[in-house]
Amino acid sequence: MAAKVTLKDIAREVGLSPAAVSLVLNDRPCRISAENRRRIKEVARKMRYVPNQIARSLVTQHSQTVGLIVPNIESRFFSSLARRLELGCRERGYALIITNSDDSPTNDSELVRLLANRGTEGLLVVASDEADADERLITALSELPVPYVMVDRLFGGLSCDKVSFNNEQGGYLACRHLLEAGHRRIACIVNRASNTGRERLAGYERALVERGVDPDPALELESAYYIADAYAAAGDLLDTNATAVFASSDNIALGLLKRLYVQGMRVPRDCSVVSYDNSAADVLFEPALTSIEQNVDELAGATLELLFRRLKADAAACEPIEAEARILMPRLVVKDSVRAL
Repeated sequence: MAAKVTLKDIAREVGLSPAAVSLVLNDRPCRISAENRRRIKEVARKMRYVPNQIARSLVTQHSQTVGLIVPNIESRFFSSLARRLELGCRERGYALIITNSDDSPTNDSELVRLLANRGTEGLLVVASDEADADERLITALSELPVPYVMVDRLFGGLSCDKVSFNNEQGGYLACRHLLEAGHRRIACIVNRASNTGRERLAGYERALVERGVDPDPALELESAYYIADAYAAAGDLLDTNATAVFASSDNIALGLLKRLYVQGMRVPRDCSVVSYDNSAADVLFEPALTSIEQNVDELAGATLELLFRRLKADAAACEPIEAEARILMPRLVVKDSVRAL
Protein backbone atom coordinates (compact mmCIF):
# COMPACT_ATOMS: atom_id res chain seq x y z
CA MET A 1 0.00 0.00 0.00
CA ALA A 2 1.39 3.40 -1.00
CA ALA A 3 2.20 5.86 1.77
CA LYS A 4 -0.32 8.64 2.28
CA VAL A 5 0.67 11.89 0.58
CA THR A 6 1.04 14.83 2.98
CA LEU A 7 1.17 18.59 2.61
CA LYS A 8 4.91 18.40 3.24
CA ASP A 9 5.31 16.04 0.25
CA ILE A 10 3.53 18.49 -2.03
CA ALA A 11 5.45 21.46 -0.58
CA ARG A 12 8.77 19.68 -1.24
CA GLU A 13 7.72 19.00 -4.84
CA VAL A 14 6.69 22.60 -5.64
CA GLY A 15 9.39 24.29 -3.53
CA LEU A 16 7.01 26.19 -1.26
CA SER A 17 6.09 25.95 2.42
CA PRO A 18 3.51 23.46 3.77
CA ALA A 19 1.56 26.48 5.09
CA ALA A 20 1.30 27.92 1.57
CA VAL A 21 0.17 24.57 0.18
CA SER A 22 -2.44 24.25 2.93
CA LEU A 23 -3.86 27.71 2.21
CA VAL A 24 -4.21 26.97 -1.51
CA LEU A 25 -5.72 23.48 -1.14
CA ASN A 26 -8.19 24.77 1.44
CA ASP A 27 -9.10 27.74 -0.79
CA ARG A 28 -8.12 30.20 1.93
CA PRO A 29 -7.19 33.85 1.17
CA CYS A 30 -3.43 34.21 0.62
CA ARG A 31 -0.80 36.16 -1.37
CA ILE A 32 0.29 33.35 -3.65
CA SER A 33 0.56 33.88 -7.40
CA ALA A 34 -1.91 32.31 -9.79
CA GLU A 35 0.91 30.25 -11.32
CA ASN A 36 1.95 28.80 -7.96
CA ARG A 37 -1.67 28.07 -7.13
CA ARG A 38 -1.97 26.17 -10.40
CA ARG A 39 1.25 24.23 -9.72
CA ILE A 40 0.17 23.27 -6.20
CA LYS A 41 -3.19 21.95 -7.36
CA GLU A 42 -1.67 20.11 -10.31
CA VAL A 43 0.94 18.39 -8.11
CA ALA A 44 -1.71 17.49 -5.52
CA ARG A 45 -3.80 15.91 -8.29
CA LYS A 46 -0.87 13.94 -9.74
CA MET A 47 0.22 12.72 -6.31
CA ARG A 48 -3.40 11.74 -5.50
CA TYR A 49 -3.50 13.85 -2.39
CA VAL A 50 -6.52 13.22 -0.12
CA PRO A 51 -7.22 15.94 2.51
CA ASN A 52 -7.15 14.87 6.15
CA GLN A 53 -10.62 15.87 7.34
CA ILE A 54 -9.74 15.29 11.00
CA ALA A 55 -6.76 17.64 10.82
CA ARG A 56 -8.82 20.17 8.89
CA SER A 57 -11.60 20.08 11.49
CA LEU A 58 -9.10 20.89 14.25
CA VAL A 59 -8.29 24.11 12.40
CA THR A 60 -11.76 25.07 11.21
CA GLN A 61 -13.69 23.72 14.24
CA HIS A 62 -16.07 22.12 11.74
CA SER A 63 -16.10 18.34 11.23
CA GLN A 64 -18.75 18.43 8.46
CA THR A 65 -20.37 15.38 10.09
CA VAL A 66 -23.81 14.68 11.55
CA GLY A 67 -24.71 11.72 13.77
CA LEU A 68 -27.85 9.57 13.47
CA ILE A 69 -29.21 7.14 16.07
CA VAL A 70 -31.89 4.65 14.96
CA PRO A 71 -33.44 1.86 17.05
CA ASN A 72 -33.34 -0.88 14.41
CA ILE A 73 -31.40 -0.44 11.17
CA GLU A 74 -32.93 -3.71 9.86
CA SER A 75 -36.38 -2.11 9.91
CA ARG A 76 -37.48 -1.21 6.40
CA PHE A 77 -38.76 2.14 7.62
CA PHE A 78 -35.62 3.14 9.51
CA SER A 79 -33.19 1.90 6.86
CA SER A 80 -35.09 3.89 4.25
CA LEU A 81 -35.07 6.95 6.52
CA ALA A 82 -31.32 6.58 7.17
CA ARG A 83 -30.64 6.38 3.43
CA ARG A 84 -32.55 9.56 2.68
CA LEU A 85 -30.95 11.43 5.57
CA GLU A 86 -27.50 10.34 4.37
CA LEU A 87 -28.22 11.57 0.84
CA GLY A 88 -29.51 14.88 2.17
CA CYS A 89 -26.44 15.38 4.36
CA ARG A 90 -24.11 14.52 1.49
CA GLU A 91 -25.84 17.04 -0.78
CA ARG A 92 -25.03 19.68 1.86
CA GLY A 93 -21.38 18.63 2.08
CA TYR A 94 -21.76 16.64 5.30
CA ALA A 95 -21.09 13.00 6.13
CA LEU A 96 -23.66 11.07 8.20
CA ILE A 97 -22.49 8.65 10.89
CA ILE A 98 -25.25 6.05 11.40
CA THR A 99 -25.51 4.13 14.68
CA ASN A 100 -27.98 1.48 15.87
CA SER A 101 -29.31 1.36 19.46
CA ASP A 102 -31.12 -2.01 19.25
CA ASP A 103 -34.10 -0.21 20.82
CA SER A 104 -32.18 0.11 24.10
CA PRO A 105 -32.49 3.29 26.22
CA THR A 106 -29.05 2.58 27.68
CA ASN A 107 -27.54 2.46 24.21
CA ASP A 108 -29.35 5.68 23.28
CA SER A 109 -27.57 7.74 25.94
CA GLU A 110 -24.21 6.07 25.28
CA LEU A 111 -24.46 6.71 21.53
CA VAL A 112 -25.35 10.37 22.09
CA ARG A 113 -22.13 10.82 24.05
CA LEU A 114 -20.11 8.73 21.57
CA LEU A 115 -21.23 10.82 18.59
CA ALA A 116 -20.68 14.08 20.49
CA ASN A 117 -17.16 12.95 21.40
CA ARG A 118 -16.48 12.18 17.73
CA GLY A 119 -17.02 15.85 16.96
CA THR A 120 -20.31 15.66 15.09
CA GLU A 121 -21.81 19.10 14.50
CA GLY A 122 -25.39 17.94 15.07
CA LEU A 123 -27.41 14.87 16.00
CA LEU A 124 -30.58 13.23 14.67
CA VAL A 125 -32.14 10.98 17.31
CA VAL A 126 -34.80 8.31 16.85
CA ALA A 127 -35.15 7.22 20.47
CA SER A 128 -35.97 3.76 21.75
CA ASP A 129 -39.74 3.40 21.87
CA GLU A 130 -40.34 3.30 25.60
CA ALA A 131 -43.44 4.33 27.53
CA ASP A 132 -41.52 7.06 29.36
CA ALA A 133 -38.50 9.10 28.38
CA ASP A 134 -35.28 7.64 29.75
CA GLU A 135 -33.65 10.01 32.24
CA ARG A 136 -30.17 9.07 31.03
CA LEU A 137 -31.07 10.08 27.49
CA ILE A 138 -32.65 13.35 28.64
CA THR A 139 -29.49 14.15 30.60
CA ALA A 140 -27.19 13.27 27.69
CA LEU A 141 -29.19 15.40 25.26
CA SER A 142 -29.50 18.31 27.69
CA GLU A 143 -25.71 18.42 28.02
CA LEU A 144 -25.03 18.41 24.27
CA PRO A 145 -22.97 21.35 22.99
CA VAL A 146 -24.42 20.89 19.48
CA PRO A 147 -27.97 21.08 18.06
CA TYR A 148 -30.10 17.97 17.70
CA VAL A 149 -33.50 16.94 16.32
CA MET A 150 -35.79 14.29 17.82
CA VAL A 151 -37.21 12.27 14.91
CA ASP A 152 -40.32 10.03 14.65
CA ARG A 153 -40.50 9.11 18.36
CA LEU A 154 -41.13 12.09 20.60
CA PHE A 155 -41.35 12.64 24.33
CA GLY A 156 -41.57 15.59 26.69
CA GLY A 157 -38.94 16.98 29.02
CA LEU A 158 -36.75 18.51 26.30
CA SER A 159 -36.91 21.83 24.50
CA CYS A 160 -35.64 20.89 21.06
CA ASP A 161 -36.65 20.59 17.41
CA LYS A 162 -38.92 17.60 16.78
CA VAL A 163 -40.43 15.95 13.70
CA SER A 164 -42.95 13.11 13.70
CA PHE A 165 -46.01 11.72 11.98
CA ASN A 166 -49.43 11.75 13.66
CA ASN A 167 -49.65 8.14 14.79
CA GLU A 168 -53.14 8.48 16.25
CA GLN A 169 -54.46 9.70 12.91
CA GLY A 170 -52.72 6.81 11.15
CA GLY A 171 -54.45 4.24 13.36
CA TYR A 172 -57.76 6.00 12.78
CA LEU A 173 -57.38 5.95 8.98
CA ALA A 174 -56.50 2.25 8.99
CA CYS A 175 -59.48 1.17 11.08
CA ARG A 176 -61.88 3.53 9.32
CA HIS A 177 -60.97 1.96 5.96
CA LEU A 178 -61.82 -1.50 7.28
CA LEU A 179 -65.09 -0.25 8.75
CA GLU A 180 -66.02 1.34 5.44
CA ALA A 181 -65.41 -2.03 3.77
CA GLY A 182 -68.12 -3.48 6.02
CA HIS A 183 -65.99 -5.14 8.72
CA ARG A 184 -67.03 -4.97 12.37
CA ARG A 185 -64.87 -7.68 14.02
CA ILE A 186 -61.58 -5.85 13.49
CA ALA A 187 -58.53 -6.99 15.43
CA CYS A 188 -55.47 -4.86 16.10
CA ILE A 189 -51.93 -6.20 16.64
CA VAL A 190 -50.03 -3.44 18.41
CA ASN A 191 -46.96 -2.74 20.51
CA ARG A 192 -48.78 -1.32 23.53
CA ALA A 193 -45.48 -0.92 25.41
CA SER A 194 -44.45 1.85 23.01
CA ASN A 195 -45.66 5.42 22.59
CA THR A 196 -46.20 4.96 18.85
CA GLY A 197 -48.14 1.74 19.44
CA ARG A 198 -50.43 3.28 22.02
CA GLU A 199 -51.11 6.26 19.79
CA ARG A 200 -52.01 4.02 16.83
CA LEU A 201 -54.23 1.94 19.12
CA ALA A 202 -56.02 5.11 20.25
CA GLY A 203 -56.74 5.99 16.63
CA TYR A 204 -58.06 2.50 15.96
CA GLU A 205 -60.40 2.76 18.96
CA ARG A 206 -61.56 6.24 17.95
CA ALA A 207 -62.65 4.96 14.54
CA LEU A 208 -64.59 2.09 16.14
CA VAL A 209 -66.41 4.34 18.60
CA GLU A 210 -67.20 6.82 15.83
CA ARG A 211 -69.03 4.02 13.97
CA GLY A 212 -70.84 2.77 17.07
CA VAL A 213 -68.61 -0.30 17.60
CA ASP A 214 -67.38 -0.92 21.15
CA PRO A 215 -63.64 -1.70 21.31
CA ASP A 216 -63.15 -5.33 22.36
CA PRO A 217 -60.04 -6.01 24.50
CA ALA A 218 -60.00 -9.58 23.13
CA LEU A 219 -59.29 -8.17 19.67
CA GLU A 220 -56.35 -6.04 20.83
CA LEU A 221 -53.29 -8.31 20.57
CA GLU A 222 -49.78 -7.37 21.69
CA SER A 223 -46.57 -7.68 19.71
CA ALA A 224 -43.17 -5.98 19.54
CA TYR A 225 -42.12 -4.56 16.17
CA TYR A 226 -40.50 -7.82 15.02
CA ILE A 227 -41.76 -10.48 12.62
CA ALA A 228 -41.23 -13.38 15.04
CA ASP A 229 -43.18 -11.63 17.82
CA ALA A 230 -46.05 -10.86 15.47
CA TYR A 231 -46.10 -14.46 14.24
CA ALA A 232 -46.55 -15.63 17.85
CA ALA A 233 -49.18 -12.98 18.65
CA ALA A 234 -51.18 -13.89 15.55
CA GLY A 235 -51.82 -17.33 17.04
CA ASP A 236 -54.40 -15.75 19.35
CA LEU A 237 -56.13 -14.16 16.40
CA LEU A 238 -57.50 -17.48 15.17
CA ASP A 239 -59.89 -17.73 18.14
CA THR A 240 -61.40 -14.24 17.76
CA ASN A 241 -63.52 -14.67 14.60
CA ALA A 242 -62.08 -11.38 13.35
CA THR A 243 -62.66 -10.73 9.66
CA ALA A 244 -60.00 -8.02 9.45
CA VAL A 245 -56.78 -6.95 11.19
CA PHE A 246 -55.00 -3.65 11.61
CA ALA A 247 -51.29 -4.55 11.84
CA SER A 248 -49.55 -1.53 13.34
CA SER A 249 -46.26 -1.92 11.42
CA ASP A 250 -45.07 -3.67 8.28
CA ASN A 251 -42.97 -6.11 10.32
CA ILE A 252 -46.06 -6.99 12.37
CA ALA A 253 -48.02 -7.43 9.14
CA LEU A 254 -45.41 -9.81 7.73
CA GLY A 255 -45.45 -11.93 10.89
CA LEU A 256 -49.25 -11.99 10.68
CA LEU A 257 -49.24 -13.00 7.00
CA LYS A 258 -46.80 -15.82 7.70
CA ARG A 259 -49.04 -17.19 10.49
CA LEU A 260 -52.19 -16.94 8.37
CA TYR A 261 -50.54 -18.74 5.47
CA VAL A 262 -49.30 -21.53 7.76
CA GLN A 263 -52.93 -21.98 8.85
CA GLY A 264 -54.05 -22.19 5.23
CA MET A 265 -55.75 -18.78 5.33
CA ARG A 266 -55.38 -16.26 2.52
CA VAL A 267 -55.51 -12.46 2.43
CA PRO A 268 -57.98 -10.94 1.70
CA ARG A 269 -60.16 -14.00 1.04
CA ASP A 270 -60.22 -15.17 4.65
CA CYS A 271 -58.92 -12.08 6.44
CA SER A 272 -58.45 -8.47 5.37
CA VAL A 273 -55.32 -6.64 6.50
CA VAL A 274 -54.25 -3.01 6.73
CA SER A 275 -50.59 -2.45 7.58
CA TYR A 276 -48.54 0.54 8.69
CA ASP A 277 -45.44 2.14 7.07
CA ASN A 278 -46.05 1.20 3.40
CA SER A 279 -42.44 0.13 3.02
CA ALA A 280 -41.16 -0.63 -0.46
CA ALA A 281 -40.54 -4.27 0.52
CA ASP A 282 -44.24 -5.13 0.56
CA VAL A 283 -44.38 -5.08 -3.26
CA LEU A 284 -42.62 -8.46 -3.06
CA PHE A 285 -45.56 -10.02 -1.26
CA GLU A 286 -48.91 -11.13 -2.61
CA PRO A 287 -51.27 -9.47 -2.13
CA ALA A 288 -49.81 -5.95 -1.96
CA LEU A 289 -50.72 -4.55 1.45
CA THR A 290 -53.09 -1.66 1.91
CA SER A 291 -51.12 0.46 4.34
CA ILE A 292 -50.71 3.73 6.19
CA GLU A 293 -47.85 5.60 4.59
CA GLN A 294 -45.39 7.72 6.53
CA ASN A 295 -43.67 9.51 3.66
CA VAL A 296 -39.97 9.06 4.36
CA ASP A 297 -38.90 11.80 1.95
CA GLU A 298 -41.17 14.26 3.77
CA LEU A 299 -39.88 13.17 7.18
CA ALA A 300 -36.22 13.34 6.11
CA GLY A 301 -36.71 16.70 4.40
CA ALA A 302 -38.33 18.32 7.44
CA THR A 303 -35.68 16.83 9.75
CA LEU A 304 -32.74 18.14 7.72
CA GLU A 305 -34.37 21.53 7.23
CA LEU A 306 -34.65 22.01 10.99
CA LEU A 307 -31.12 20.80 11.74
CA PHE A 308 -29.32 22.79 9.05
CA ARG A 309 -31.35 25.91 9.79
CA ARG A 310 -30.02 25.73 13.33
CA LEU A 311 -26.46 24.93 12.23
CA LYS A 312 -26.53 27.94 9.91
CA ALA A 313 -27.84 30.20 12.69
CA ASP A 314 -25.14 28.97 15.07
CA ALA A 315 -22.39 29.53 12.49
CA ALA A 316 -23.62 33.09 11.89
CA ALA A 317 -23.93 33.73 15.64
CA CYS A 318 -27.59 34.68 15.17
CA GLU A 319 -30.12 35.02 17.95
CA PRO A 320 -31.26 31.61 19.29
CA ILE A 321 -34.11 30.04 17.31
CA GLU A 322 -37.18 28.81 19.17
CA ALA A 323 -37.60 25.04 19.24
CA GLU A 324 -40.09 23.82 16.64
CA ALA A 325 -42.27 20.70 16.60
CA ARG A 326 -43.56 19.55 13.22
CA ILE A 327 -46.30 16.93 13.13
CA LEU A 328 -46.74 15.44 9.66
CA MET A 329 -49.91 13.71 8.45
CA PRO A 330 -49.89 10.06 7.27
CA ARG A 331 -52.09 8.87 4.42
CA LEU A 332 -53.88 5.67 3.46
CA VAL A 333 -52.51 3.83 0.41
CA VAL A 334 -55.12 1.40 -0.90
CA LYS A 335 -53.83 -1.79 -2.51
CA ASP A 336 -55.14 -5.38 -2.56
CA SER A 337 -55.37 -6.72 1.00
CA VAL A 338 -58.91 -5.61 1.99
CA ARG A 339 -62.09 -7.37 0.86
CA ALA A 340 -65.47 -5.67 1.11
CA LEU A 341 -68.06 -7.64 3.08
